[in-house]
Amino acid sequence: MNRVATFVIMGDSAAAGTGDADRNGALRGWGYYLAQHFNQPLVYANLSRPGAQSGEVFIDQLPKALVLEPTLTAVIVGGNDALRNGFSPDVLRQNLRQTLKQLREVGSEILLLQLHEPTSIAPLPKTLGKVLNRRINFVNAVTRAVGAEFGAHILAVRDIPGVYDRNRWHVDRMHPSKFGHQILAQNFREILAPRWDISPVALDPVTNRAKKDSILWMLRHATPWFLKRSVDLLPAALILVMGEYIRMLTRRDKPAQGILYFPEFVNNREAALPQIQEARVS
Repeated sequence: MNRVATFVIMGDSAAAGTGDADRNGALRGWGYYLAQHFNQPLVYANLSRPGAQSGEVFIDQLPKALVLEPTLTAVIVGGNDALRNGFSPDVLRQNLRQTLKQLREVGSEILLLQLHEPTSIAPLPKTLGKVLNRRINFVNAVTRAVGAEFGAHILAVRDIPGVYDRNRWHVDRMHPSKFGHQILAQNFREILAPRWDISPVALDPVTNRAKKDSILWMLRHATPWFLKRSVDLLPAALILVMGEYIRMLTRRDKPAQGILYFPEFVNNREAALPQIQEARVS
């Protein structure tokens, strides 16, 4: 490709680059590193915001992206939806589907990301971890189904070798480190390489954070964040745990309530009919 391309990123903190900030606190992230290695004129715009949910991506970020007429668009969303009490997989699917539909209508190539298993890097109480993993698994199922419907490229983070190595994760254990973002950029580059002229993504040497620095970071950043968010996160977590215990006590021998069915689109060469996926969500 010799024409000027436009690469737009939409989504939440995983799209914005949280975990990889420069000296001034500006976020870079995997999109920044990937854009640096395009061997053609490129317009790069990151419209994402830490904390964004799928509704914000569809209602607020998408119109801004469409103005740019993107050639390539990454949509990374779903994690914040899953963390909220009242999480609706169907709403997530509707928002993501409408977002991808409008991007495809303007001819944009689309990148999606399936999330890692959160408890593999940040251990949680067993019951809460079980609920969170179930929700993230459903986010991934929605991402996979909607992505397949619209022909998007999907990077499954769990398939990346060594994905849970500690040096790939920020001290908060929720977001990739600088090295982790570079690994993501490297894997997205492999997905795009057959159609785009992109040089291999360079990986900077890993610098391990001293234990003292990690403690100071937690005190300065994680503690205020937790206190601010505990108003909604802590009650939500307690409700989730209680709901899980009730589910285990009352549904052992009964069909699960609130099962959501959605079409799983597959390549026509692999199957003649769409599969129907079932997921139970707490």
